[in-house]
Amino acid sequence: MMNENISIRPITKDNLEEVLDLKVGEEQRGFVSTTAESLAQAYVYGDTAFPFAVCHGEEVVGFIMMGYYEAKDYYTLWKFLIDKRHQGKGYGRKALKLGMDFLRDKFHVSEIYTGVAPGNAVAKGLYLSMGFEETGLFENNMEELRNHFD
Repeated sequence: MMNENISIRPITKDNLEEVLDLKVGEEQRGFVSTTAESLAQAYVYGDTAFPFAVCHGEEVVGFIMMGYYEAKDYYTLWKFLIDKRHQGKGYGRKALKLGMDFLRDKFHVSEIYTGVAPGNAVAKGLYLSMGFEETGLFENNMEELRNHFD
């Protein structure tokens, strides 16, 4: 299987340029922040943002950032993208599982939230297939989804 060698790794000076070079397809640009924007947010929210490079072997193929949303007292999948050259290979599914495992292992959470933009059917389909469910809440032009896994 192609996605067995997927890992999430801290972003360091050694992989920063590769992370900054990640791009999504044209049709996805309106749904996803750039990695530069996400890393700026991670810097500002340093205590509650957990950014990672998604790697296939040694190659950076994506970006995932988990976070703690203080206003609502819950943990989130905050940012997530797989580079356009690496989509459709199962990397996103594996990276999402690793991100959820990180929150479970480090913070002992039993649920994770995320938001999906209306029209982003690919992301919503992935999240639903990974156990996320609609909460019925729409906020900041995002539909809230929750994954409860205990």
